[in-house]
Amino acid sequence: MRITYTLLVFIIMLSCSSTESMPQETPNNNTGVYFPPLNSDDWESTSTIELGWNETAKQELLNFLEHSDTEGFIILYEGKIAMENYFNGANAFTNNPWFSAGKTLTAFTLCIAEQEGLINLNNPSSDYLGVGWSSLTSTEEMAIKVRNHVTMTTGLDYTMGLYCTDFDCLTYLDEPNSFWYYHNAPYTLTQSIISGAVNTTFDSYYNSGLKDKIGMQGGWVSLGYNRFYASTARSMARFGLLCYNKGTWDNTEILNEAYFNEMTRTSQNLNPAYGYLWWLNGKSSYILPSSPIAFNGKLIPNAPDDLIAGLGANDQKLYILPSEKLVIIRMGGNGGEGQLGPSGYDNLLWEKINAVID
Repeated sequence: MRITYTLLVFIIMLSCSSTESMPQETPNNNTGVYFPPLNSDDWESTSTIELGWNETAKQELLNFLEHSDTEGFIILYEGKIAMENYFNGANAFTNNPWFSAGKTLTAFTLCIAEQEGLINLNNPSSDYLGVGWSSLTSTEEMAIKVRNHVTMTTGLDYTMGLYCTDFDCLTYLDEPNSFWYYHNAPYTLTQSIISGAVNTTFDSYYNSGLKDKIGMQGGWVSLGYNRFYASTARSMARFGLLCYNKGTWDNTEILNEAYFNEMTRTSQNLNPAYGYLWWLNGKSSYILPSSPIAFNGKLIPNAPDDLIAGLGANDQKLYILPSEKLVIIRMGGNGGEGQLGPSGYDNLLWEKINAVID
């Protein structure tokens, strides 16, 4: 993936001029959660010593990160930067792909459109994609609702290709809601559903409704059938902080808490560990990408039960942990598993994190 990373850096640097620097101490006039200013590189920091974290374990965590091809790693505590580290030639300005961790951005944007009354998740997706978006019969197509696209329950035939969104690839396998499978093509169509509902491009609606309101940089990149987001680690941290605060940035409500909670709870009864494109820990069972098999137990045994996560290929990690007041970002190369979303790297990483914060 290193060639892809390099390509992405050039693409994003051409489209984004924002820069972000290392932590600086700035006055904090907020009570409770800290939010960095929108049009500044300043971001208040706190120290791991002040937090009483284990400094020996911290060094072991840093060693683990460096030797597992990590490029950017951030821990926010109540919004302040407690750790920010870069490895393997990366720095605070390095752009990395989120891969499927960016599905959470699409889910958030979809819920903004739902909140604004522009889309109904219970409506057929053909209401927004247009009739005949697939090779299904009209009756079969009408049975697929918007929510099926973001819960991985469309019933479309994933054996035709996980990513292909061509008409001939979108064929019938079974009824919607009858099985759960991590099928990327129906997810990719979600951005077209949103653009059809809001009557503008997805990127424009995302930028004005989410990105610009929290001071993110980065952009969407098309590669084959896929579209994924790429940005700095700090931009992912900004989005994580918004989600930690359940959709409100400082005093600005971007997504009502009720819609945020809808997005981040179990969305169907087939895979309890999946919301609207978010992974959920602490559930009774889970199904992993590329498999129809359900496994008993929670998704990441070493992580707290209230963890919600955006998880992307090559171990891109966006962790939000309300009980510990943490947002944690890991970006870079393959940590060792190379899976599409959740991987064994999650559990190894949380073993190291727990040793630091406990």
